[in-house]
Amino acid sequence: MTDALKASLSKVPAVTLGFWIIKIAATTLGETGGDALSMTMGLGYLLSTIIFIGIFLVAVLIQVKAKAFHPLLYWAVVVATTTAGTTMADFADRSLGIGYPGGASILFVLLMISLGVWYWSQGTISVDTITSPKVEVFYWTAIMFSQTLGTALGDWMADTNGLGYEGGALVFSAGLVLIAALYYLTKVSRTFLFWAAFILTRPLGATLGDLLDKPITHGGYNISRITASLILAALMVACIFIFPQKAGGHGSKNAAS
Repeated sequence: MTDALKASLSKVPAVTLGFWIIKIAATTLGETGGDALSMTMGLGYLLSTIIFIGIFLVAVLIQVKAKAFHPLLYWAVVVATTTAGTTMADFADRSLGIGYPGGASILFVLLMISLGVWYWSQGTISVDTITSPKVEVFYWTAIMFSQTLGTALGDWMADTNGLGYEGGALVFSAGLVLIAALYYLTKVSRTFLFWAAFILTRPLGATLGDLLDKPITHGGYNISRITASLILAALMVACIFIFPQKAGGHGSKNAAS
């Protein structure tokens, strides 16, 4: 299949700098939005998770049935995975009492299983091959687990290792810089680097979201979760229009493949 044909069939955006900026905004919005429903509105982690998973299932069904790439739709599904990931991770870590290490370990296994099934079925987990509904389902399943794992990692790093939200954000930012260096300076698998970066942007967003809305006494800026979510949503939509959004494989030569 030629690159041009792949791009015409793909319903995911080509990876550019703009892609990663929007992704970080989406993951930060997922943290503040998830906490707004579960904490500020008092619905709790379980009910909030049920609501967000329902939204995700509806959004991903529309995405899979779409005939072409629609930037707003694609990023709406990503936000749905980040909000659901926030409340699912919090439910597993806190309500079920298994703690951050237990929650992160379970989620890591689930992510590896989802990627393993994808590879077993298609012979690759490269996101350059997302040109059919079946592969899209594998893609969004892996993304859901990666977002949830990233939330657990972000909370684990910030809350239990004494780094705080700013320190946690710096650690994950450093990890992303390292991945960028590996991309430009080595021949490490582009597929591996993409998924590594995709996972790490989630805990970065989680720590940034907590930094915005947690009380000052806990190291945050004490901005209302709803206010922070509205600002982040507006920023994200603006970025979608500012940065060109074109369909294309994540594995293209001009992207982090």
